[in-house]
Amino acid sequence: MFTGIIEELASVKKVEKNKGNIHLTIEAKFTPELRIDQSIAHNGVCLTVISIKDNQYSVIAIKETLEKTNLGNIMPGDKINLERCMKIGDRLDGHIVQGHIDLTATCTKIETLDGSWVFKFKYAKKSFTETTVEKGSITINGISLTVVDSKDSEFSVCIIPYTFENTSFKYLKEGGQVNIEFDIIGKYVARMMNS
Repeated sequence: MFTGIIEELASVKKVEKNKGNIHLTIEAKFTPELRIDQSIAHNGVCLTVISIKDNQYSVIAIKETLEKTNLGNIMPGDKINLERCMKIGDRLDGHIVQGHIDLTATCTKIETLDGSWVFKFKYAKKSFTETTVEKGSITINGISLTVVDSKDSEFSVCIIPYTFENTSFKYLKEGGQVNIEFDIIGKYVARMMNS
């Protein structure tokens, strides 16, 4: 379980293909605190630590994960948002995030405002059209955000300077693909309303 509050914008050091999977090696400041078998959200995708060496650790993204996320596009040198699991008793600063990606979305427009940015996104899967609501929560590449505008298969978010500078948003371009996890409570409500 995560909160969507990014701990570190880290570097991808190595990407190795192995059959239908990829092994990612990440260099992160908190690596010395990790242990094998620990779960970490990588651009919002919950992956298990399988090896640790010095200040780098490795995880595996299997075929199922690669088909539903943007991790298959990751290259050495790319920056990736990281968050370790929340601890019982800590503050829940973002919202409840599972690390299970629902789909990917495309950034369709970036507007620079006076001191902030508006990012607009579009996604194809129709079963999630009623899952975003204005002022509701959404997770984009592991970042807990508030939906500003919600339409069928489209939504937008506003980004403050701190989030822009300390996450992968500063590298996102129009046409770029992001991982989306819709709010778990919203998904349950939508399912109950549809049944």
